[in-house]
Amino acid sequence: MAEPEALQNLSPHQWWGLIHPALIILFVYPVVGATIRLGILARERRLEINPIADTVPLEHAQHGSWVTGGVVVAVLIGLSHSLAGADLGLRLLLGFVVLIGYISLLRSRLIWQRLLAGAISWGGMLILGLQPTVERLSDQPWTGLFWQSHFWMGWILTGLLLSSTAIHPLIGRSTRIRRWHVATNVLVALLLAMQAISGSRDLVISGLLTLH
Repeated sequence: MAEPEALQNLSPHQWWGLIHPALIILFVYPVVGATIRLGILARERRLEINPIADTVPLEHAQHGSWVTGGVVVAVLIGLSHSLAGADLGLRLLLGFVVLIGYISLLRSRLIWQRLLAGAISWGGMLILGLQPTVERLSDQPWTGLFWQSHFWMGWILTGLLLSSTAIHPLIGRSTRIRRWHVATNVLVALLLAMQAISGSRDLVISGLLTLH
């Protein structure tokens, strides 16, 4: 069990480090579950298996955009914790770029504009994550450590979510794109599980979480 003195000795910076996992646990994972359920219902409606309300596909898309937005915000919070000693102007500028990129994605109607906005948001996260103070384990994809990195897996996860949100207007029109959407989101589910494991591992290593 944690000692009361240890809790009192946590710095504001350490408390800030707990906001990222708390947001993922309390918001992102529950909404992911609801999104999957709504996606199954939307498929049943399309195949005329279940005569559900016409609004279900729209609700599925809305929940998906909430998941993506929640992950984007959580990643920015996590990176801000790692970049506490970095240049404040750079952090604010790139954080603004990431958020504006995602908001532009949601507001754009043309697919190329949505994809471009998503790429800008994703690229801003990459630039932030490549700062020296961000723990990445390895920057070489051919090494095992790269695929154990909480940052790199989170960045890939965010890219998949951004792309799914960007191509949403096409999903109902094309069987091929629907299959791509399903396949990539199976990978998203696996990455979310991996992120839960690697995030807990990093908290243990950092001393914020103690196992007995």
